[in-house]
Amino acid sequence: MSTRIRVVARVVALLLAAPGQVAAQTYPSKPLRIIIPFPPGGATDIGGRYIAQKLGEAFGQQTVPDNRPGANGTIGLELAAKAPPDGHTLVIGQTGNLAISVSLTKVNYDPARDFAPISLVIASPHALAVHPSLPARSLKEVISLARSRPGQLNYASTGSGSAGHLGMELLKKTTRMDIVHVPYKGAAPGLADLAAGHVVLMFTSALSTAQIQRAGRVRVLAVGSLQRSPSLPDVPTIAESGFPGFEVISWWGVLGQAAMPKDIVARLNGEIVKMMASPDARDRIGALGADIMTSTPERFAAYIKSEQAKWGQVIKDSGARVD
Repeated sequence: MSTRIRVVARVVALLLAAPGQVAAQTYPSKPLRIIIPFPPGGATDIGGRYIAQKLGEAFGQQTVPDNRPGANGTIGLELAAKAPPDGHTLVIGQTGNLAISVSLTKVNYDPARDFAPISLVIASPHALAVHPSLPARSLKEVISLARSRPGQLNYASTGSGSAGHLGMELLKKTTRMDIVHVPYKGAAPGLADLAAGHVVLMFTSALSTAQIQRAGRVRVLAVGSLQRSPSLPDVPTIAESGFPGFEVISWWGVLGQAAMPKDIVARLNGEIVKMMASPDARDRIGALGADIMTSTPERFAAYIKSEQAKWGQVIKDSGARVD
């Protein structure tokens, strides 16, 4: 009888507990799905799959990466926003679909209203890469050259309204350079033309430039993070090159739905922060040319809000439009 009494008491305690506490104690109760709003093979996909693998190991539960590309990552976020808020469907959000697209185009979600930020995960500074033929060995020399040839230098981006386009527009405004925008449909064709010398500048994620930089086909002159990147320790920041406070980075994080129980948000945050602090994570993410950037849910929410305001102003000032 004593065993039956203990079991009944346990059930009653669970029924009387707050719904969030019950959910957290039984979570996860089925396979997890992590929506990755970009195609397989890219940096967001690699990072998302790593998180899926490690969460699956931590919870002893199958975790399935689900690639849902399209519309600069907004399709995946729209899908995630409609999922049940039980913590079993998570999504990778990033600079473009959380901070840029909301000011640039119509999206069917609101980051503050529809999502529960869990943690930032990865950051990659934007890197100013130039073709080796360009007679400039520093950011200051690029600025001097551009000012002496207004409208004659050109730069590639991954598309109109992309983070690389807006990042360069912010750099142009900050440094008073007059250079011509050449949009491409993605990083690969833009970098190919940069390596071939058809364009001479590109401001894009250091993740994208890593391979052709190692091959000597481009030179990276400066990075957009406030501190030097551990993956590019010898490359100066734009801030230390004479423009204090300048920051342009690409960042990724994990989110759930706004109504997700806070206990589940806290548990997921703890697991993600722990996994990203491991030597394995540092090695895997560092090999991509990225840096680990975890946070509390509250800090992630505040960061999204500040990035929305920043890029909204850049869009307004530059008149950027989606092709």
